[in-house]
Amino acid sequence: MARARIGSRWRLAGRARAAAVAAGAVSTVLLAAGCRGAKEPPVAAHNALADSADQVLYHTKSVLTDAGVMKAEVYGDTAYVFDDNTRVEMRVVRTEFFTATGARNAVLTSRAGTYNTRTNNMEARGNVVVVSEDGRRLETPVLRYDQVRNEISSDSAFTLTDPARQMTGIGFISDPDMNNVRCLKACSGSAGMVTLPGGPGDTARVTPLRPAAPPPAAAPRPTTPARPRRASP
Repeated sequence: MARARIGSRWRLAGRARAAAVAAGAVSTVLLAAGCRGAKEPPVAAHNALADSADQVLYHTKSVLTDAGVMKAEVYGDTAYVFDDNTRVEMRVVRTEFFTATGARNAVLTSRAGTYNTRTNNMEARGNVVVVSEDGRRLETPVLRYDQVRNEISSDSAFTLTDPARQMTGIGFISDPDMNNVRCLKACSGSAGMVTLPGGPGDTARVTPLRPAAPPPAAAPRPTTPARPRRASP
């Protein structure tokens, strides 16, 4: 009887150990499954410009001047500076253009841009829109600003609209407020536009068509008084 009880105790202990091992195995499997199902922490997107830039600046402002006269102010949400502070790559760009008297005459916005601090020239890229103070609006994917000439230009397709007319084409040269726009090729317009022969190197020149003046009113003809009839004898 003692052996039987002892044997029973060993058999019970053995069964207990086996159950414990099985439970541990199940816990290990559940833990591994939980680890596989857990979400990994988000990883920040790699920014190659920030890694290679000499400086990274935020909410920047650059003033473009010529002989002491301010021509434009360039704002950037983020700026990456390269090449000994001579090249600035910007994101979310806003440029304000000014007349010689300091009055703002147009505003440019774009997704990105490059500003050269040596030449004071700028290139805008991505949904470029220029709006003048008197309502003209120009849209193009790429635009360049020449500070010395005070000109905006592009080799890409563009659309220029104002309250009375629209112009489309490929490539243009203009002053910043779009008072004098020269289309380079594939030019067309509507509602008050006419295409004229261009100068050397130009494909066409598009200028506003001024409405013809109404003809002068005709002067009234002088009336001749009727002669009295003589009574017959």
